[in-house]
Amino acid sequence: MKVKKGDNVLIISGKDKGRTAKILRSLPKERMILVEGINLKSKHVRPKKQGEKGQVVKVPASIDVSDVKFICPKCGKAARLGYKIESSQDSMKKFRICKKCNSEV
Repeated sequence: MKVKKGDNVLIISGKDKGRTAKILRSLPKERMILVEGINLKSKHVRPKKQGEKGQVVKVPASIDVSDVKFICPKCGKAARLGYKIESSQDSMKKFRICKKCNSEV
């Protein structure tokens, strides 16, 4: 999974199509992500203390990673991500690159 927590993404399918937001949490084993303010579900919360009222809270639900596109901080466009590996004599360095502008992310 190439997108990580803190990345800005464009939603490309679903009810929030066309909106941009930041990734709050990444779940690589399930290939799902939690995105800030996207795919909000209503959760009914019971009162905890005596005299307190119950309430309905909006909670972000996870969406599939294939439903988002990464927004490059350099060129500002929605693009795919790739990896570039640079190896020196003693170590290998792997980093993400934007497929549109070829810059390191």
